[in-house]
Amino acid sequence: MLKTFSHDGLRLAFLDHVEPGAHATPVLLIHGFASSIATNWVNTAWVKALVGAGYRVIAIENRGHGASDKPHDAALYATPLMAEDARALLDHLGITRAFVMGYSMGARISAFLALAHPNRVAALALGGLGIHLVEGVGLPLGIAEALETADPSSITDATQKMFRLFAEANKGDLTALAACIRGSRQVLTREEIGQLAMPVLVSVGTDDPIAGAPQPLAALMPQARAFSIPGRDHNRAVGDKTHIAAVLRFFEEEAFSSEVGTGSREEPKDRVSETAIK
Repeated sequence: MLKTFSHDGLRLAFLDHVEPGAHATPVLLIHGFASSIATNWVNTAWVKALVGAGYRVIAIENRGHGASDKPHDAALYATPLMAEDARALLDHLGITRAFVMGYSMGARISAFLALAHPNRVAALALGGLGIHLVEGVGLPLGIAEALETADPSSITDATQKMFRLFAEANKGDLTALAACIRGSRQVLTREEIGQLAMPVLVSVGTDDPIAGAPQPLAALMPQARAFSIPGRDHNRAVGDKTHIAAVLRFFEEEAFSSEVGTGSREEPKDRVSETAIK
């Protein structure tokens, strides 16, 4: 069951779930464009897997999506603003430091969050976004036009048609989503990516031309590794079992690393879970 909180004049929906007796290390999930908590994280078994492994699962419904408010002003969808929504959710829940996982647009938001607030991100998993984080400015603008057209049958581009169908299937506000496409086109430079000193896992499907290759992006960061999700395109990679397993292994390794804490990176390793619930 989703709850809501307010930030930047918007009401934003979120999920917060942990099982009694779990170690409750917090994981913040940030979904992709035109998706939602249910579509991106619940229906794909991410929440089940993380909760089953003992994590406290927190997921935000991005502005313009799901049960969150949906402004139609493109300026309100700048990626740094959406990153601050995620930071505000951690503040709302009293969580000082968490693992963060984002997919596609959510990965871009996660990277901006990690750059702006590195002490809040113990480890970062970027899914569905590789080198296009620095070499691309988000999804093609033609998708916005496809979302706004009154005649969906006139859409001939395969990617545009895919996103239009995906948005309609999720009952999205097409005007808000078009504004999101136009407003969230900020990039990070290679130098900024190099400042992400926390452990990072970059995972992209081998059949995904939208994301860009994961290896060149991972090479720009001091503690990053790449994982290729075999035989998966952009949509099917998110819930792939090997993808989920790779992220679970990554978080488990970092939870026991002496370099991961809830404050500075020099704090004791057990501090990751100490701030999970306050």
